[in-house]
Amino acid sequence: MVKILLDDLDRRLLRRLQSDPTMSVADLSDIAGSTPAVVSRRLTRLRDDGLVLGKEIVIDWSKLGYSLEVSLRITLDKTQSRAFDDFLGAARFVPQVIEIQTFLGRVDVRLSVIAKDMSDYQKIYRELILTLPHIADIEPLMHIARIKFDEVLPV
Repeated sequence: MVKILLDDLDRRLLRRLQSDPTMSVADLSDIAGSTPAVVSRRLTRLRDDGLVLGKEIVIDWSKLGYSLEVSLRITLDKTQSRAFDDFLGAARFVPQVIEIQTFLGRVDVRLSVIAKDMSDYQKIYRELILTLPHIADIEPLMHIARIKFDEVLPV
């Protein structure tokens, strides 16, 4: 992995973009104290270097009627050589799975699953989650509150 060196202008641009990714190049250049041409070149370089991965829209899924989030800590049957590949390949296609993480340790995978209510969750769990391949054990954790959700980095 190659470490990317940032100067003060790069840092100013990244801080502003993290707080408002829709900011125009003209507004960014005014705030950062540079010209639009320089800012445009810097942003292109940061994207080409793989530091800035893109813009995304975050949807508040609770406004769409999803009131329940459950984390499922899953241990896979690792006696099966394709356990990870098969499981992850299938889990990607469950629409209510909004996040998949893999781990080293007792737990192999964590899925974040959203549902409209407990009845909906039970249906998703029985019909979609339990049919995923190579599951040895599942531990559900019911989300109560999200205390911090922030992807802003100190640059």
